[in-house]
Amino acid sequence: RSTTSETMAWSQSVDTLLANKDGLAAFRTFLRSEFSEENIEFWLACEDFKKTKSSTKMVSKAQKIYSDFIQADAPKEINIDFHTRNHISQNISEPTLGCFDDAQRLIYSLMAKDSFPRFLRSEEYKELVNKQQEGNQKRWLPFL
Repeated sequence: RSTTSETMAWSQSVDTLLANKDGLAAFRTFLRSEFSEENIEFWLACEDFKKTKSSTKMVSKAQKIYSDFIQADAPKEINIDFHTRNHISQNISEPTLGCFDDAQRLIYSLMAKDSFPRFLRSEEYKELVNKQQEGNQKRWLPFL
């Protein structure tokens, strides 16, 4: 479990939030409530994809990302512009580790500028901070 200071630190940047396991889980839950969980799932899939060493695994992972998030009517289709989608479609047969970079940047930007500020204003985030502050007070003042 994250401490109050860690939870408060999530508000500093979307990177701080995404780097923290609890922060990521809380943000994912929030995105699910807004019906935009595909954004974080795509971002995470891209992060995993970039760590792929084997070229055969790279091809299969790229195809999976493409079929899940990019292609028209994909089950978790992300909201990216035609040019970016088209570029990926044309190059998916010979994927590179950077083939999803433009789309990942767009989705990251969307989360950072749109979803992240709403998350920080959400009741879910405020409740997390309040619960942790109450927990800290009880820990420091056990005689109350």
